[in-house]
Amino acid sequence: MLRKKLVITLTTARGSRQYTLGQLARYLLALFLVMSVCSFFVSNLLLVKTSDELDDLEQGINSLASQYEMTLGAQELQKGQLDQLSTTLQELKVERDHLQEENLRIGELNETLDASLYGLEDLLGLPPSEEMTSDRADALTVMTNQRLFFLSVLPNGEPTQGIRITDGFGMRMHPIHKKRIMHNGIDFKADIGTPVYATADGAVEYAGLHKQSGFGKLIILQHALGFKTYYAHLSDVKVKSGTFVSKGQLIGLTGNSGISTGPHLHYEVRYLFRPVDPAPFVAWNISNFESLFSEVKGVKWASLRKMYPLNQALQTAQQ
Repeated sequence: MLRKKLVITLTTARGSRQYTLGQLARYLLALFLVMSVCSFFVSNLLLVKTSDELDDLEQGINSLASQYEMTLGAQELQKGQLDQLSTTLQELKVERDHLQEENLRIGELNETLDASLYGLEDLLGLPPSEEMTSDRADALTVMTNQRLFFLSVLPNGEPTQGIRITDGFGMRMHPIHKKRIMHNGIDFKADIGTPVYATADGAVEYAGLHKQSGFGKLIILQHALGFKTYYAHLSDVKVKSGTFVSKGQLIGLTGNSGISTGPHLHYEVRYLFRPVDPAPFVAWNISNFESLFSEVKGVKWASLRKMYPLNQALQTAQQ
């Protein structure tokens, strides 16, 4: 009977105790042990499987995090591109507005230029054009430059702002010699010290007191194409012989030196040493440019026209 019993001995500090289990208890204990072992293995299997699933889940989370970061980067890139596009569009709008303003300004300039060119025709004494073409504008430019060239090198305009002309060119009764003699210039009545200006570009041939002629203080200027101008009875000379002067430059002051009955400027124009009437030269300007060539008879203008075909470009543009 003892073989069918299970004896369990427990030893403590107080001594040992034995416990006897029956057959049923043994079966229950064995079943418990078997179930414990099975539970242990099953738990381990479940734990391993759960660990693998957790690893997979962690990898999935990491992948999602990477994708999220990539998505955020793409969004930032798109935002930067949109900002750049917005800036570009704003710059294009500003440029468009600038171009519109520039086109308006160019249009206004073209209108002003056309008006100026039509005004230039009037200034040149020409009939108005029906249409201002580029050829016409070029011809007007050439013609203007040509006239300005001649007006700078040939005597024109008044040499001083005199009160009036008291004596003209031609035969007259001399106020001192009391006999009729040739007066080779024109006299401008002017107070002593009135400025005297060169009527064209040139070189100073003589500047100083000229006793032999009775002109007193005298300036002689040499100009282009054989012309000279004389400025007599001055009170002061502002230039020196051998120097160059430009049209409109101050060269002296009016006076009463030499053989003179009162303050005035005696002004002469000479061509190849021969006096010519200064009046047409005094009245000559850009708007009556052709008048000089018909009024001054002592100069062979035809040969000058062969050298400088006046208004040829304009005639070509009108054909």
